[in-house]
Amino acid sequence: MSAELLLVVGTLAIFGAITLGLSVIGVATVERRQVSRTLDALKAFSTAPPELRQEVEKPFTERVLDPMVQRFTGLGRRLTPADQAQRLQHRLDVAGNPEGWSLDRILGMKVLGFTILLCFSVLVTMLLSFPLFWALVVCVGLSMAGFFAPNMWIYQKGHERSEQMQKDLPDALDLLTISVEAGLAFDAALSRVAKSAEGPLTAEFARVLQEMNIGVGRTAAMRALGERTHLPELRAFVTALVQADAFGIPMSQVLRVQSTEMRVKRRQRAEEKAQKVPVKILFPLIFCILPTLFIAVLGPGLITIMHAFSGTVK
Repeated sequence: MSAELLLVVGTLAIFGAITLGLSVIGVATVERRQVSRTLDALKAFSTAPPELRQEVEKPFTERVLDPMVQRFTGLGRRLTPADQAQRLQHRLDVAGNPEGWSLDRILGMKVLGFTILLCFSVLVTMLLSFPLFWALVVCVGLSMAGFFAPNMWIYQKGHERSEQMQKDLPDALDLLTISVEAGLAFDAALSRVAKSAEGPLTAEFARVLQEMNIGVGRTAAMRALGERTHLPELRAFVTALVQADAFGIPMSQVLRVQSTEMRVKRRQRAEEKAQKVPVKILFPLIFCILPTLFIAVLGPGLITIMHAFSGTVK
């Protein structure tokens, strides 16, 4: 090896060693700084007041979203008429008052959704250079969607809860009738039904018992149960119990009639849904199933006929 080549290789090796050494030192220094910052943060967190630590440990929704909603609650109350607020509260009762949701939070979420989607729609229409008419349509549509989205969510929750109560009502009435006919008082039988299963209907029965335990009369508690639901069968059941209690009719007879009627209505609903199936399956059958069936059955025959008329098959 010549002296010049050896000098070049040595120089490159020296520069490589220096670069590698500086890189190792830099990485180690950065790691030490990150470790020291982490230790400082842990030390500061451990020495922080308990109130500050509890605030930091809260979820994002409690630290950021809830304060924002609370700021918009006052504006939502001013923009919402009194009758509309009462209807929203009634819908919350129908939905079972979901945990964490109240009338104030619904009003705050309405204003917050309106503001966020309005700003988003304005930004999108400006970036995409929409015409004025379509920009107004998009902005108004999205902002109104954000304003009414909490209403639709509460309505959907109430609808699902009413459907579940409608499914559970015949079985609950059967158990209530058997318990009363076996010799239990109505309150004890209602408690047995409330403890026997889980669901929105048993939760409503448990609420009736709680209201009766704190001093509310049976008639008032049952009427409140009927007002908290949109289910016609449950309202008819409540009306029958209130009338039986007012006129002194034996409760077992009323429950037996009501349970029989509920079973008949359940069978009628099942028959109605079964008769709707042919109508509902008609369009998928015409536009989805039959075309693929024709292709699978008639396709090979059509290909053979086309080849025969074109002279390819002798």
